Amino acid sequence: MTLPEQKATAGGPRPWWQRRGLCLGVALTLGSALIGLLAPVLAPGDPAAMGELSDRLLAPSMAHPLGTDLLGRDVLVRLVHGARTSLMVGWVSVLAAMICGTAVGMAAGLGPRWLDRVLMSITDLFMAFPRIFLILLLVSVTSPSLVLIMVVLGVTGWMGVARLVRAESLSLREREYIMAVRGLGLTPLQVARRHILPGLWPTIIVATSLRVGGAILSEAFLSYLGLGVQEPMVSWGGMIQMGRANLVDGWWLATLPGVALAITVIGYNLLGESLREWLDPRRQAGGLDD
Repeated sequence: MTLPEQKATAGGPRPWWQRRGLCLGVALTLGSALIGLLAPVLAPGDPAAMGELSDRLLAPSMAHPLGTDLLGRDVLVRLVHGARTSLMVGWVSVLAAMICGTAVGMAAGLGPRWLDRVLMSITDLFMAFPRIFLILLLVSVTSPSLVLIMVVLGVTGWMGVARLVRAESLSLREREYIMAVRGLGLTPLQVARRHILPGLWPTIIVATSLRVGGAILSEAFLSYLGLGVQEPMVSWGGMIQMGRANLVDGWWLATLPGVALAITVIGYNLLGESLREWLDPRRQAGGLDD
């Protein structure tokens, strides 16, 4: 029996397709992404188009599988199209935060000591303000829009990423192979791009997947307060906000988008936690598994 086979039979780390948490997270996140991408095909129609007076606040039926709202709009159409908006806000804002946080963290971790102190002082200053109050302040001073929400969530979400990347960069730059490539005459930028950044990818991927669910929840919270995505655009948070006044006679208005929101966030949290366990080199080296 070969050494890899002995390691596998001795309880080594399982491949990703044998991890139930990771597979479930992939299924939930991929399913929500496909629903958002294929929204015009899965639920054709205008989610903002108002129905007839007789179509208002209808319970789920064959004609309207998820019922209608107070304006006669089909809830299924709005739910499917709302997935596109909520996921767009989550991914774009998190990617913006990851790019900014990675740049700041690498500059602090690989640069001179004075630059590290300056950048971390700025990061600590931003982190001193509660994020939710900072978001509310930035959103309330101007007219809410989809672009503004994505920008605000991105601007207020890079600090934790920067500290995480900085800590990992400080660890990577002391590795023996990094010391060796520095002796070859490569510039600091080349070392960072060719050798440090590839080592940061597992950390960046895990941090991204863990933060998408939080960004989606933040957008839903803002929409619930009336500061998020505005009509005629539809989002799950906006649907919950509109349905809160009819929890008794129109339970489907707030319940169904709330369930969709919960399932999506759970999927991203499962994906992030499972990726962290799977990509952790210390767990791989030690043969640990979930």
